[in-house]
Amino acid sequence: MSEATKPQPQAKGEKTPISDTSYVGIDAILEQMRRKAMKQGFEFNVMVVGQSGLGKSTLMNTLFKSKVSRKSVQPNVEERIPKTVEIKSVSHDVEEKGVRMKLTVIDTPGFGDQINNENCWQPIMKFINDQYESYLQEEININRKKRIPDSRVHCCIYFIPPTGHCLRPLDVEFMRHLSKVVNIVPVIAKADTLTLEERDSFKKTIREELRANGIDVYPQKEFDEDAEDRMINDKIREMTPFAVVGSDQEYQVNGKRILGRKTKWGTIEVENIAHCEFAYLRDLLIRTHMQNIKDITCSIHYETYRVRRLNESNILFTSNPPDHPTVQPKANGQPEEQPATPQPNGVAAQHEALSHEM
Repeated sequence: MSEATKPQPQAKGEKTPISDTSYVGIDAILEQMRRKAMKQGFEFNVMVVGQSGLGKSTLMNTLFKSKVSRKSVQPNVEERIPKTVEIKSVSHDVEEKGVRMKLTVIDTPGFGDQINNENCWQPIMKFINDQYESYLQEEININRKKRIPDSRVHCCIYFIPPTGHCLRPLDVEFMRHLSKVVNIVPVIAKADTLTLEERDSFKKTIREELRANGIDVYPQKEFDEDAEDRMINDKIREMTPFAVVGSDQEYQVNGKRILGRKTKWGTIEVENIAHCEFAYLRDLLIRTHMQNIKDITCSIHYETYRVRRLNESNILFTSNPPDHPTVQPKANGQPEEQPATPQPNGVAAQHEALSHEM
């Protein structure tokens, strides 16, 4: 065989038809993208919101089958109910089958635990907008980083108490405001306290209240890309909110080790869809829609914030008289006095919490 006709070595993982003379090799881009993504790793930031005692930490540990919650990392810290809503986050490097992910779990102790919970959603709103602002300031730097650290909140799991009646005013107010800035996934916490009939009735009531108040939780209908997406997401929307049970304890049931909650009358299997809807929540957040959740955060929520901030800055700069000097922020964050000229891409460093409401 001549040197010109000698077969070329094939990269690992690439499949080339042997006798197809029309093959170009465009599909190899998928393998290239996979290798690059494996090298870079992934980031996923999830926030948990709900009053204390609803099993937020336990559910996060169950989702990722690791001690990822804040309470698990700081088990000896004396837990007290804060007088105001606090924001605490903890990050982990999680690896599975060679895939690396930086997981950040953001907790909100103090939410809903006060006698007067008016406007207790505002610190959470401010935190989410602060992460957008931090990303925006990195983006507009002249010498920006090759890969900007992503601290934006991709998903907010909102825990609804298992009352079996209806949403509280606090639940409605929180989701009404926050659904405009972050992907909200509502769950009914500790669903094993409800009978199946109570659970189904409660879920139906919640869906009706969400529609009545114009609250669009994830997956949002307006962001369905095609008919196939719509069909898949419609099934998810029919199950919302997910009635979940969390447990990081293992028990032996019929010769198998399972995650569950043991009671006098039996064991509640967390991953058994006949017992609760934890498996559907896990599949949504991790196995089927994680990338879509991140895409909507970037292309919808963050983009809405970015456009508003740039518009505000343009109004600020153009409203200053041209014959008076003004202070402009430099790329390094230090003020520099210069003539006031319109700056289409200028963004002031100071900002208020925005709700994105149009």
